[in-house]
Amino acid sequence: MTTLSAQRLAEVFVEVSDTLVDEFDLVEFLHVLTMRTAEIASASVVGLVLADRQGHLHFMAASREDARLLELFQLQNDEGPCLDAFRSGTAVVNTDLREDGGRWPLFAPHATAAGFRSVHAFPLRLRAQVIGALNVFGTNAASLDRDDVPLVQALADLASIALVQERTIRQGQVLAEQLQGALNSRIVIEQAKGAVAQHRGVSVDEAFELIRGFARGNNRRLGDVARAVVAGADGLGGLIRP
Repeated sequence: MTTLSAQRLAEVFVEVSDTLVDEFDLVEFLHVLTMRTAEIASASVVGLVLADRQGHLHFMAASREDARLLELFQLQNDEGPCLDAFRSGTAVVNTDLREDGGRWPLFAPHATAAGFRSVHAFPLRLRAQVIGALNVFGTNAASLDRDDVPLVQALADLASIALVQERTIRQGQVLAEQLQGALNSRIVIEQAKGAVAQHRGVSVDEAFELIRGFARGNNRRLGDVARAVVAGADGLGGLIRP
């Protein structure tokens, strides 16, 4: 069972469900979701993918850079637990990549070579609609406790409801349109991460935290700050220059 207290679990679920705020930032919301899932799953590495209008999955958020790379490998090779969870609408739980990874002949050896041993994938779903998947990667063969599996799935389901709720109440737009805008922002964010990492001499994870911290500290959207970084705009408070 997760070591989080009942109070902390309640705080996590309230945080994920609270999308009814001014200037709701979808990219930030998804990043928080991966971080809180990692917290529930005892410091596992978490990645998240969402589907576009055509049903094609795209990387959207990760608790760490190595999770992003694992997600991209799955998408590039059309193979892996996130695709299985998305296509089937059911969770892939407690898979030992060394012993039970035969269903993914490309992904399983790649993930184990990167230092991971176990994987769990949870669909982001609302009734029959599946809009993405949440992946949990572990560095050992330890399984998710049977009480933790429904917790993580509930968090994924709540996130899906929150996304639809925000779309319905705030904008009244089709969910796919909202997700497409986030996908476009994600591309620019990846470019900005590389630029900040190069100029500041830090890792891409540290670069992302610098961008994220600047956005939050100045009440700006992640995508807007990333576009300013890529464009080389002034007034970024030394975000690029060390």
